[in-house]
This record gives sequence, structure tokens and C-alpha cells, in this order.
Amino acid sequence: MKNLSGIILLLLILTTTACRSQKAQKQNFTMDKLTTLTHPEWSKKSNIYEVNIRQYTKEGTFKAFQPHIQRLKNMGVDIIWLMPINPIGEKNRKGSLGSYYAVKDYKGINAEYGTLADFKDLVTEAHSLNMHVIIDWVANHTAWDNNWVEEHPEWYKKDSLGNFASPYDWTDVLALDYSNHQLWKGMADAMKYWLDEADIDGFRCDVAMLVSTDFWDSARAELDKTKAVFMLAEAEQPNHHLKAFDANYSWEMFHVMQKVAKGENKVNDIYKERLKEDGLFSKSTYQMLFTSNHDENSWNGTEYEMFGEATKTFSILNFVMPGFPLIYNGQEAGLNRRLKFFEKDEIDWKNLSKEDFYKSLIELKNRNSALWNGEFGGDFTKLENNNPSNIFSFLRKLDGNTVLILCNLSAKNFMTEINFAGYEGSYINSFTGEKVEIKMKNNFDLKPWQYIVMEKH
Repeated sequence: MKNLSGIILLLLILTTTACRSQKAQKQNFTMDKLTTLTHPEWSKKSNIYEVNIRQYTKEGTFKAFQPHIQRLKNMGVDIIWLMPINPIGEKNRKGSLGSYYAVKDYKGINAEYGTLADFKDLVTEAHSLNMHVIIDWVANHTAWDNNWVEEHPEWYKKDSLGNFASPYDWTDVLALDYSNHQLWKGMADAMKYWLDEADIDGFRCDVAMLVSTDFWDSARAELDKTKAVFMLAEAEQPNHHLKAFDANYSWEMFHVMQKVAKGENKVNDIYKERLKEDGLFSKSTYQMLFTSNHDENSWNGTEYEMFGEATKTFSILNFVMPGFPLIYNGQEAGLNRRLKFFEKDEIDWKNLSKEDFYKSLIELKNRNSALWNGEFGGDFTKLENNNPSNIFSFLRKLDGNTVLILCNLSAKNFMTEINFAGYEGSYINSFTGEKVEIKMKNNFDLKPWQYIVMEKH
């Protein structure tokens, strides 16, 4: 969930955490030394695919989605992230169907999607294909008609008059109060229910920065007692990754890339953001990279509105830069419209025009450990070139695996000299199979938005 107020708050939090990170460095310790979190083994080279059950099929049900799981497996998807599966509140709901993020019952299933048995069948199908399933978890707020409002009114924030309070302009929900530690027990119990009952593999946590980090740390410890879970935070707080979260949203990198695509920023700004993130986050952190997600698509525009002719190039960067790549449902079908948020708005699956494209990216990431996630992947090294404002040249290296990446991040053609000193040798173009001999300095004629990815032969 996003709005202007939320973005402003997030920026304030980032400023604070940046100062804390600098202070930590002065005290001669690093985020890596403080991190006690262990990622699930299966996540080290994984990608994630977001699913909106309501919009995925005409029926909008678990059963109707389930046949797609094999297709996604064939494409190479590892983790299926389901947007909230819980019943949606009716009181003060927005639109005719309401927001997925207005949860009426944390232990319930949205009847529009099917039954608990249907959901468990979906998870079982994914597991049988060696895939994993995480569900969206809304811990910051509930629907007005959530049973907790009557049973535990003390778990909610109140305004100066003692009335229940909504966060920002989200008038269909009420804010929870994490100063009450009984709420911690209730929320962790609800999360654990889905591990025990449906054997899910983790959670994507909505507006995680608005919830107590101490709660997240405590909840992760409890959940891991049942099974090794995967946790994704919709936030960018370094301290989230000490004990609670495997991955976060790389919102700042997304916005920098978006501005580069529109000609408002230059390649140097991507390098600066990369250096800033290296200073803020432990190397073990998985930073989720994307060109679209449900918030961006519904409220701000499609990936084509955001990135235009550069869409494909930035999609590739999401798979080869340090990070954890997201595919939003419909991207493999060239989704080129904003999906309605509070109404039925089915995705058109007639033309899977980009399915092979994403399959090739996933195969590249899987086969080359230099591109794996977090601490399991290779270092990021800038390659000097004679047009640093427009040409993005870098490499990823881990042991004997080296990947060279060249991208023209502009709408103009450039003949560019790249300095490969120390990385000369025989390479294979990852997408054409062509053999390329790399010398200390090579010239490349790069067309607008052209990309070249080469692996050490």
C-alpha cells in the first residue's frame, strides 16, 4: 500500500537508518557482524512472482489459478507470492469489492477465492513442483469489521477523542497499536496458523516499516521454530534484516532507474544508489528489484508508462544486478494497462509475448552463481568506459564465474570503449550464444537501450 504520506514517512525512516548505519561504522562494526538471520537454503538463487487471485482469471479463484502453476514452473518461477487471501472487510470498504489489505479475519479465507481446502491444494501443487508459496500479511491495520475490534479494542490506536484511528487516508481500515504486547501474541499466532494449517513458506509483509521491528524480530523467531520461513518486507530499513526479514523492496533503486529511463537521471546515479545501498545494508540482504508490482501498476502506471522503450533493458538489469528479481503477474503477457484495485479486472492471457524472455532471464540467473542472491552471489564491480553518463558497464564475479554486462541506457546510439583490464578472455553472449573475445579495451557500437550480457567461457 502506498500514498504520499506513506512515502514521506518512509523517507524520514531512511534518513534515520542511514545515520544509524554511519554511527555503526564509526564504532567499528558492520551490519554483517550484527546479522543473526539465516536464509532458507532454497532461496539463494530464487526469484519471486506476484499473484493477484482476483484478477488472474475470469473466475478469480484458487482453483482457476492452479493450472497456471505448471506454466509458471516451466517459466522458472521459484516463489509464488499471493496477495492477501483473507476475507475483505465490508464496513467502509472502498469500491464494490474492497481492498485486499482490509483484512476481516486473519485466520479466514476470502470466500470469493474458494475454500481452505482449495488453498491447501494450491500450496500442495506448488510444493510438488519444488516451488514455494508466501502470502501477503497485513500486520499494520485491519478492516473495521475484523473480529478483533470487538474482542480486543485495546489492540487498536485511538485518536485524541478516544475513537479508532485510520492510518493516513486509508479510511477502510483501522490502525493497530504495537505498544500492546498482547497484540504481538495474537498476530504471531495468526501467522503461525498458516504454517501449521496450510504449510506455506513465509510472508510478504505490507508496510512493514509502520510495525514495530521488535515485533517482527520476535515473530520471525517463533515462525522459524515451525519451519524455515522466507520473509519479504515492503520497506527499506536496514535493521529489519538483523533478525526478521530476508528481503526488502528496493524502492529507491526503482525510482532512480525510472528517472534514467525518462532521461531525468544518468547512469552515474545508478552507481551512486548502488554504493549507498552497499553502505546501508548487509551483503546478506536480498533487495527486491522490479519494473512493476500491484501498487505501481494500479496507482502510478504500467511498466511501459514508467520505462517506455527501456522496459526490456531494465527488466534484464533486475536479474543481473545484485538483488532479488520480481515478476508481477501479467508481465509475461505484456500487461500494458493499469489493473483496477477495488473492482474485478481480469488479466488478458491471450498472448504470452514475454514468457520466453523471462524464462531466459531466470535460466541465466540459475546457472550462474555470480548472479545469485545476497551473500550467495558475486561482487558488483564497475567497468570504466568513455561515456559514463549513458553506458552502464559492470561485472559480477564469484570464484570462476564472471558475467560482463553492458547497457546503453539512453535513446541514442553510441560507439563506446569499455576497459576490461583484468577480465580479458573468451566469453559467450548469454542470449545469442555467440563467442566473444574480450581484450583489455574493446569498442562496442551500442544502439538505443541495447544490452549485452556475456558469461566467461
